[in-house]
Amino acid sequence: METHSQNFKIRLGIFVAGGIALFVFAIFIIGKQKNLFNPVYSLTTTFYNVSGLQVGNKIRFSGIDVGTVDNIQIINDSTVKVNLFIRKEVQKFIKTNSEVAIASEGLIGDKMLQITQGTYNASYAKDGQYLKSVEPVEIDAIMASLQSTADNAEIISDELADIMININSGEGTLGRLIKDTVIAENLSQTMVNLKRSSKGLNENMEAAKENFLLRGYFNRKEKAELKAKKKAEEKREKIRKEEERKAEEAKKKKN
Repeated sequence: METHSQNFKIRLGIFVAGGIALFVFAIFIIGKQKNLFNPVYSLTTTFYNVSGLQVGNKIRFSGIDVGTVDNIQIINDSTVKVNLFIRKEVQKFIKTNSEVAIASEGLIGDKMLQITQGTYNASYAKDGQYLKSVEPVEIDAIMASLQSTADNAEIISDELADIMININSGEGTLGRLIKDTVIAENLSQTMVNLKRSSKGLNENMEAAKENFLLRGYFNRKEKAELKAKKKAEEKREKIRKEEERKAEEAKKKKN
């Protein structure tokens, strides 16, 4: 009987010790995730719509978890204030012109905040600093846009199908042009005539240039074209020299 009682006490002690160890481990894990054991500093931002963001959600910077959402407070009908707890060690990387955006962990994951990198010449964000936010794009709006695009594509596809049916059946101007061999032959003959006319026009122009009555006109025209070309080249050369002069002055100032 005493042996049974001692075994019971031993098992009870092991159970209690295991429960305490499990409790401490859970507290440690939760505290680590919530940055309870790390020195942190606070940042704030505002959104028109937080899109399901909750207290305790992660905050990432350059793809790394750097903090958690501390508090979400409705300021008015168009502004929601969000307080951020960021690990102190990351403060030297977050700038005053960094922006905060709401994102998702995967397609259907929890919401989180992403802090963008600021410019190199901006100052570091101090404790309590306000950062500009980027409003999230709602999934419903994206789906509505995709649905509208799909509907338009369906309408265009149906209209293209009707056009192809009319063309294949020889209806309409394009259909008759493709199906009617007489029209096709007439069009081909028209193109041949145009080529002949163009060739004859070129020959007439060459003959006109040789005519002593028109030779002066063409000579003046050619001289005017050469003069304009020369002026353009001189202008380009002047611009080039001016750019070289400015570059040389800039080089001297730098030295």
